[in-house]
Amino acid sequence: MLRRSLSRLCAGEEKRVGTRTVVVGHRPVSETDAYVAQKFCDNRIVSSKYTIWNFLPKNLFEQFRRIANFYFLIIFLVQVIVDTPTSPVTSGLPLFFVITVTAIKQGYEDWLRHRADNEVNKSNVFIVENAKQVQKESEKIKVGDIVEVKADETFPCDLIFLASSSVDGTCYVTTASLDGESNFKTHYAVRDTTVLCTDEAIDSLTATIECEQPQPDLYKFVGRIIIYRSNQEPVARSLGPENLLLKGATLKNTKKIYGVAVYTGMETKMALNYQGKSQKRSAVEKSINAFLIVYLCILLSKATVCTTLKYVWQSNPFNDEPWYNEKTKKERETFKVLRMFTDFLSFMVLFNFIIPVSMYVTVEMQKFLGSFFISWDKEMYDEEIKEGALVNTSDLNEELGQVEYVFTDKTGTLTENSMEFIECCIDGHKYKDCMAEADGFSQTDGPLKYYGKAEKCREELFLRALCLCHTVQIKEGDQVDGLIGHPEHKCTYISSSPDEIALVKGAKKYGFTFLGLENDFMKIQNQKNETEMYQLLHVLNFDPVRRRMSVIVRTTAGKLLLFCKGADSSIFPRVQQEEIQQTKVHVDRNAMDGYRTLCVAFKELTQKEYDKIDRQLNEAKMALQDREEKMAKVFEDTEADMHLIGATAVEDRLQEQSAETIEALHAAGMKVWVLTGDKMETAKSTCYACRLFQTSTELLELTARTVGESERKEDRLHELLMEYHKKLIQDFPKNRGGLKRSWTLSQEYGLIIDGSTLSLILNPSQDSSSSNYKNIFLQICLKCAAVLCCRMAPLQKAQIVRMVKNTKGSPITLSVGDGANDVSMILEAHVGIGIKGKEGRQASRNSDYAVPKFKHLRKLLLAHGHLYYVRIAHLVQYFFYKNLCFILPQFLYQFFCGFSQQPLYDAAYLTMYNICFTSLPILAYSLLEQHISIDTLTSDPQLYISSRGPRIQPADLGQFSTLYY
Repeated sequence: MLRRSLSRLCAGEEKRVGTRTVVVGHRPVSETDAYVAQKFCDNRIVSSKYTIWNFLPKNLFEQFRRIANFYFLIIFLVQVIVDTPTSPVTSGLPLFFVITVTAIKQGYEDWLRHRADNEVNKSNVFIVENAKQVQKESEKIKVGDIVEVKADETFPCDLIFLASSSVDGTCYVTTASLDGESNFKTHYAVRDTTVLCTDEAIDSLTATIECEQPQPDLYKFVGRIIIYRSNQEPVARSLGPENLLLKGATLKNTKKIYGVAVYTGMETKMALNYQGKSQKRSAVEKSINAFLIVYLCILLSKATVCTTLKYVWQSNPFNDEPWYNEKTKKERETFKVLRMFTDFLSFMVLFNFIIPVSMYVTVEMQKFLGSFFISWDKEMYDEEIKEGALVNTSDLNEELGQVEYVFTDKTGTLTENSMEFIECCIDGHKYKDCMAEADGFSQTDGPLKYYGKAEKCREELFLRALCLCHTVQIKEGDQVDGLIGHPEHKCTYISSSPDEIALVKGAKKYGFTFLGLENDFMKIQNQKNETEMYQLLHVLNFDPVRRRMSVIVRTTAGKLLLFCKGADSSIFPRVQQEEIQQTKVHVDRNAMDGYRTLCVAFKELTQKEYDKIDRQLNEAKMALQDREEKMAKVFEDTEADMHLIGATAVEDRLQEQSAETIEALHAAGMKVWVLTGDKMETAKSTCYACRLFQTSTELLELTARTVGESERKEDRLHELLMEYHKKLIQDFPKNRGGLKRSWTLSQEYGLIIDGSTLSLILNPSQDSSSSNYKNIFLQICLKCAAVLCCRMAPLQKAQIVRMVKNTKGSPITLSVGDGANDVSMILEAHVGIGIKGKEGRQASRNSDYAVPKFKHLRKLLLAHGHLYYVRIAHLVQYFFYKNLCFILPQFLYQFFCGFSQQPLYDAAYLTMYNICFTSLPILAYSLLEQHISIDTLTSDPQLYISSRGPRIQPADLGQFSTLYY
């Protein structure tokens, strides 16, 4: 019966490998079928690394993977086994100290993780069993349990949302602990279970859920629920991300919800996202390994020289066996080769202190303690969000002083991401505030000074589109305040996109107010203060590929309307071509003024067309395999042959001091590249405003406009690349001053490239003539003072960073961004900086450092970065230099003691030299030294160039002779 029902519901689709079936409430579908519970992991969260049983072996194994620790272990064992001139304590005690300090630090950190895990695992939750609430510990939740969560509680596992205290089956959620986004997100219960809002009702539900196996993408979920009713056919409903409540998210503005556990414990999306990022290593850390190899060679050389000279010295019988020190019988019978090997090991032990065992601990302490100075910096504290700088990775402090390329996002990073509705155009007629008319943005437009008006019906259609085509919600508390009776009341709109809120507020400015969504009906108040109701049938959600979103609504008169809004490049190909030109003029002008533009279109559907769309959408939503591709195909077919109504312009103001910060970074010798998904005209205007491009900068374009859309576009791209290469590389005067940047010369060049052209360059066809595009493009980029990449997908941003990072010389790269779409380039760069912006905190959570504003980058790099690089360079070189000085007298002493391996220093001095006598003073120096004041460093960016350059080298150790003596 069950198989037949499912085959009818999902005809033509094979069961996908990699899915799971969850029985809701552990209630068998059929009493005749045997119910065998599937085995899933429990709900325990384990973020700790060690247990009480494996801590010692596992920690020791990890520590002895370090070459210096392993080396000293070998030396210690040699001292124990072989008769060496120094006590095993001289090597064993420093090694024990280093291993113990590191083990205590790592053990304490892991104990904190255990404590945090226990707080979560032992927290109390309520599960519905036999129509009653049963209190259990969170770790005892099983897949299939029905869980009740109350307001302001966090979800204990990943739940499918079944019912809530709200009549319409919605709830509000914040995901701040997952992606940092503090805005409210709306989630929807399964349509057929919204009425089951009591313990008895929800316990009577008989259903199974089929969904994909756990995967880490927070914003993706594919599944379906099959609901069984007595004497009725099973009902199947699709499940998507809007039905999934994630572990770690918090329930807001909703009294309670019921949900069924689908992913538990380490299979929840939160746990899968915390598997750790790849470890970044600084250039200084790599230099330390080079130092170790050099000093190991010096050690081997000294041991070899002394062993050789010992046997040259002992070739004289009197020196070999003087009258006062006759050999024993055992010594005379020992093989000479064995004696030579033992002597070699003894010299190795005698000189082994040339390798600084305590340096790793000192460097780690310097980085760890030094990171607090960045967090404590009051100048990087933002009063608006009440937060300061955050250090997620202290291992890269010194990299901040070596940056050569800065890659930055535009929206929310250079700009405030605080959207304000500026103007709109309807059928080519411009509409703008009376106050804003005086600004004079359009005074050059002549006739548009006295704006004409579109037909009244078109105006109202456009404003209705703005009120209906969005995913904005209104907080419940604001609706009770009499929103309908008092349209002037300032309501609080909540949305994941600031653009949508700006557009809804813009419509309100012209007399159309969005009143909220209730029982699938959207309510708006028109200019006559009349309430209009529209049934929301489908939402075709926005995604970065389509760059548009749509809604299908039914009016009270029964009309079916599709409203669509999106980027001009996405809307224009899908509307009547004769309608484009009059709107395109306004869109281009607004983009030149630096505004973000969106086009609005609509289409009236017949009942037959809607039935077809509805069927296709439901089929696509029910698919467990390739759901996104099938949905995209339906969206593409639906959003066709529309009619253009108009366009909107929204302003995103520049952040405070962003222009001055970019100027300072340029003066410090860094090249700044802007990588954005925005239109070229909008991005270019922003680049001029923040002084990335100067008025004298000659711009080179590699965009769809210059390359063209014809079949010859690859040939045209080749021509442009060769033309720009000739201008910049071949005809450009050679820069003889190696450290000078190209912008110090007479002519500055800037490059603009868009996503489609970048795809041609990075992924050329098999044609041999196009195989060299990437190298030519890279040479052009490196010669330009600034580069603007617009219409970039997140993956393309990472590709650009990787391309520059892997160039000759391996320049240090830094990426700055504030949104989830910037995470890929933040992870790709040597150093990732997250801005604590309004697009959520996913960027700052994945970054190495997070700052409240772009302007704080100036002090972070020019002051903190400069000082920490100089400090750690001195620290590392000092450690190697003082050990060299310490062992050199011991080496020379062998010439005066007949190479008899006699130690020059007392054992206690050998033991304490590295641990106390020389490590603590340099640690204090490396934390507090300021060879130049911070004010001077931030006011004179050119000082940054002096600290940046070749990596620290063994040849630089001579500068410490005066410091040491």
